[in-house]
Amino acid sequence: MLTKAQKAQIVAELAAEFKEAGAVVVCDYRGMTVEALEAVRNNAREQECKVRVVKNKLAQLAIKEAGCEELVLTDTNIFIWGETQVLPCKVADKAASDNKDHFSIKTGLIEGKAADLATINAMAKLPTRDELLGMLLNVWNAPVQNFTIGLDALRRKREEEA
Repeated sequence: MLTKAQKAQIVAELAAEFKEAGAVVVCDYRGMTVEALEAVRNNAREQECKVRVVKNKLAQLAIKEAGCEELVLTDTNIFIWGETQVLPCKVADKAASDNKDHFSIKTGLIEGKAADLATINAMAKLPTRDELLGMLLNVWNAPVQNFTIGLDALRRKREEEA
């Protein structure tokens, strides 16, 4: 049993976290094994996201205190959040596809505004910042690569002629 002070501390910690979060995804995890939950937590940690099971009342208080749009929370919930908008959605989406029978995305917050399942799934499909930078680098490298390929072909042709 949590004391009133412990509950207040949890609410304060979560409110501070949720206020800074790009996205908070609320998922149902009923029936999941401990191993499967650990896999979700490990994936979240790799993506620099946080995962926590919180009582609905405490979570609602934290969401309200963070100045976010209120969510209706029922049953068992696990919260996944992070600084970016895309990564928590990707973590939740991966967990949902890996554990189809026991894990489902319910709702969430994107930049403090309530988001439905469709929005969260759409966010999960977007490329991350690092993926976008990789794409940009490929675009920038293409002209240089084509130029060097052309020069090499010209050199080979000259060598054959000589």
